[in-house]
Amino acid sequence: MSKVVVAGGGIAGIACARELRAHGIEVEVRDRGRVVGGRMASRWIDGRIVDSGASYFTARGPDFLEIVDDWLTRGLVRPWTTRFPVIDGPSRTISAAMPGPLRYAAPRGIRSLVADLAARGGVRVSHSSPVTTVEPGPMVDGEPVDAVVLAMPDPQALRHLAPELHAERAALLGRAWTPVLALLAGWSTRRWSPIDGAFVHRDPTIEWIADDGRRRGDNAPVLVAHSTAQFAAGRLTDPPAAAPALTEALRRLLGIPVEPDWTYVQRWTFARPAAPREQTYFLGAARVGLAGDGWGEPRVESAWRSGTDLARAIISTLT
Repeated sequence: MSKVVVAGGGIAGIACARELRAHGIEVEVRDRGRVVGGRMASRWIDGRIVDSGASYFTARGPDFLEIVDDWLTRGLVRPWTTRFPVIDGPSRTISAAMPGPLRYAAPRGIRSLVADLAARGGVRVSHSSPVTTVEPGPMVDGEPVDAVVLAMPDPQALRHLAPELHAERAALLGRAWTPVLALLAGWSTRRWSPIDGAFVHRDPTIEWIADDGRRRGDNAPVLVAHSTAQFAAGRLTDPPAAAPALTEALRRLLGIPVEPDWTYVQRWTFARPAAPREQTYFLGAARVGLAGDGWGEPRVESAWRSGTDLARAIISTLT
């Protein structure tokens, strides 16, 4: 039986492993974290789970819509909204919400969707078990395998690739990634006007706000705000120290008169690529594959598509 090592327990890595297993290929998934999810992250705070990474997802392709329909049937996702307004930073003026695609949210936290894909696909993950080095062969940390998948942002994947893997390294070099700090903040009662979420323009600190209570459907007085890349760039070494400035900006933008009861700041050093790719994955002659939301557009569905497409390419190579 062929064996593939997948490094990365986000939706791209789990989708890849799930597809490989469905075709009878042995898969070992290794992740440096303690739970699956990657940047589809959720965190327990004050007795409640809060989405600290991806804020929502959309669905366009028929095969991904099939998965989403199953999640809807089983209550794992809910339709959230098709409209987000824009807040002008300097004036705090809120524009009328413009229609857009349907955004879905997860009542149990968006990480639960990655966990569900893994569980229903029979995918087991070795946690706190990062891959160190991928070499020609291919070999993973000195062990020969039939193929390797690095399902992670480009800068992280580069750290694992041996210098001899020239084509793989060339596919990752020269592409900028932008950071984000995510502020999670909770109050005892709601002190802001009803809003599902809003894009923020012309503000030096915050570029996106989500009402986590309305997103998840329990109406909890919890907000999540994502910083601008410029604000995050100089504060990645000490995320908690950014909490006061992020909180002040959030209160100013929404006119909240009191401090939150609690805050938490999540660091995303490689939140998104600065520019999309046309290709959904990379797989060269060395049988070292690259996948994630850095391939295609930076969306949840794109990450799922990237992992699934890469798995099908590996299957074609090994069978």
